[in-house]
Amino acid sequence: MQLKQVIIAYKARDSQSKRWAELCAKQLEDRGCHVLMGPSGPKDNPYPVFLASASQPIDLALVLGGDGTVLTGARQLAPDGIPILGVNVGGHLGFLTESVDEFQEPEKVWDRLLEDRYAIQRRMMLQAAVYEGHGSNLEPVTERYLALNEFCVKPASADRMITSILEMEIDGEVVDQYVGDGLIISTPTGSTGYTVSANGPIMHDGMEAITITPICPMSLSSRPLVLPPGSMVSIWPLGDYDLSTKLWMDGVLSTSIWPGHRVDVRMADCRAKFIILRENNSYYQTLREKLLWAGTRVHYNNNHRN
Repeated sequence: MQLKQVIIAYKARDSQSKRWAELCAKQLEDRGCHVLMGPSGPKDNPYPVFLASASQPIDLALVLGGDGTVLTGARQLAPDGIPILGVNVGGHLGFLTESVDEFQEPEKVWDRLLEDRYAIQRRMMLQAAVYEGHGSNLEPVTERYLALNEFCVKPASADRMITSILEMEIDGEVVDQYVGDGLIISTPTGSTGYTVSANGPIMHDGMEAITITPICPMSLSSRPLVLPPGSMVSIWPLGDYDLSTKLWMDGVLSTSIWPGHRVDVRMADCRAKFIILRENNSYYQTLREKLLWAGTRVHYNNNHRN
């Protein structure tokens, strides 16, 4: 990998991630690298400016923060194929990031990148858009949205909890009508996020599949579905008299959905690219550590291994 031009995005209003960003920027500039640096948060999106002002191809995006900061970077950078090195500085769970322990000596990290001593993991993403009417209408009325974790169709109201009524088609065939708090359409990466909180399945992040998970459905027969990656999921809001149905991407509001509109969700044409520094990277170790599995509360010895 070359390090001629690098993006550094840090968690907005977090002093620790900003200090790390400034340190890394100085080190890279001392190596002759052109650095584009800025905060990333709910009210700060530096990526359009980064991409528009880049004078040459961007070799790397260093994202300092938690999973939310990395998700924003993935949505913005995946279409251009820019690899992301996410470091958990100021974050919480850190499913998508390298531990800050792996990043204590950044100068050694730059050497590893220049010597190609790292791995790249490509993760499936979803794309969605809103259309009018029947599935034969293929002209969207919104922009195309991307999500690394999930899309969610559910109502939002400031003054009361609203029950949604949603009809879902898969590949043009009606599957079910859901009455409840909404639907989550997830990637394997997102299966350990909002989906698992709604009792959806956990899927290995190396898979390509789409999961549909109802949120608090009023019917006990409404169960999660796991679909092939080539499936097209279409959702219509029914009985939305309050005009409250919204489309959310990775927990961020995308757009409102009006009566007569449908949301089409499918596998995206692009993939998020993540740089892996850990030499013994294990998805199962991540599950054990982040979800507190395998005796992290009460430990039992397994003498059968001996």
